[in-house]
Amino acid sequence: MPSLTSLVLHLILLSNFALALQASSLEGYTPKPLSYYVPKDAPRKLMNIIDSCWRSNSNWPKNRKALADCAVGFGKAATGGKYGSIYVVTNPKDDPVDPKPGTLRYGVIQSQPLWIIFARDMVITLKNELIVNSYKTIDGRGAKVEIAYGPCITIQGVTNVIIHGISIHDCKPDKGGMVRSSPTHVGKRQGCDGDAISIFASSNIWIDHCFLARAADGLIDVIHASTAVTISNNYLSQHDKVMLLGHSDSYSADKVMKVTVVFNRFGQGLIERMPRVRFGYAHVVNNRYDEWKMYAIGGSANPTIFSEGNYFIAPDDQDSKEVTKREAKNWENWTWQSSRDVFMNGAYFVRSGYGSCAPRYTKSQSFTAAPGFLVPALTSEAGPLRCRVGKAC
Repeated sequence: MPSLTSLVLHLILLSNFALALQASSLEGYTPKPLSYYVPKDAPRKLMNIIDSCWRSNSNWPKNRKALADCAVGFGKAATGGKYGSIYVVTNPKDDPVDPKPGTLRYGVIQSQPLWIIFARDMVITLKNELIVNSYKTIDGRGAKVEIAYGPCITIQGVTNVIIHGISIHDCKPDKGGMVRSSPTHVGKRQGCDGDAISIFASSNIWIDHCFLARAADGLIDVIHASTAVTISNNYLSQHDKVMLLGHSDSYSADKVMKVTVVFNRFGQGLIERMPRVRFGYAHVVNNRYDEWKMYAIGGSANPTIFSEGNYFIAPDDQDSKEVTKREAKNWENWTWQSSRDVFMNGAYFVRSGYGSCAPRYTKSQSFTAAPGFLVPALTSEAGPLRCRVGKAC
């Protein structure tokens, strides 16, 4: 049976209602309930295209690696540990220099591909930043896994990393020191800023179904010419500078950066950078924005931003209704476009530039963006899922 998402999209595309979606704002329009568009014999739960790829399988614990085939967008090719063994974390302790077997750090530094899972619920407080090696999946399904109250995750100079289904919060900077990054290398680190996830000079990265909040610096940074990244199905809240794509206004190497931000829920207590983009390209699609204090989507250094099918709920503050913010002058020719976004409570998007800026996805990366009015349903289970053995997630 086709997924509920595909059935809904098919019906919408064939209906006259689709014509109304061409307007840039649905302010004042009350759509029919979802049940109007859904066949009576369709599956009950509305899932987005990523979730419908794997969540209906009740035997997911024995088919964990099927998840690696489910990303969309620029991070589609991220394989993580798909072609490696299962590694089970049994011990929440941490030793940055000499990690012990059974700990998370021991698994993520290995040279070979590994699919890392957790034996039970645990809170891991790291003593220094966790440096993740290539071809790793950190898969929190089946346990409540938190990385919190210390330094958090660094993905630097590597490729093919998947992080799924964990909570990363209350991250703190560290003062540096010796940290092992592989079985054969221990080096002195200068200290981290306290990001929840820092993606630095890396490619083919997928961050999915995580909870991120209250880091000392950013929740997710994608910097130093990182590219081929998808950030999806995450719940982000209680933070100032949420998501940075691009290192600085002078680091032009970030022109290669391509990031898909899709099906995330930007929850309560967020202030700015959802995301802020420099130089590169960002497809910001089918995300829900519950509020922002300053702005939602911003940038500098002439990035290209395509906002598509998002659901923006502006704050009540009359001075903060604008979704966008340019951190520079003379931005009129920057290409920032909005298509089929829903704007609530007075939200509005200031466009600039000319022509299409639709993502030039390959066939395997490509997916159909849902209409903005479906986004509250498609993002309703953002963040870690409570998956139980023997039941579909």
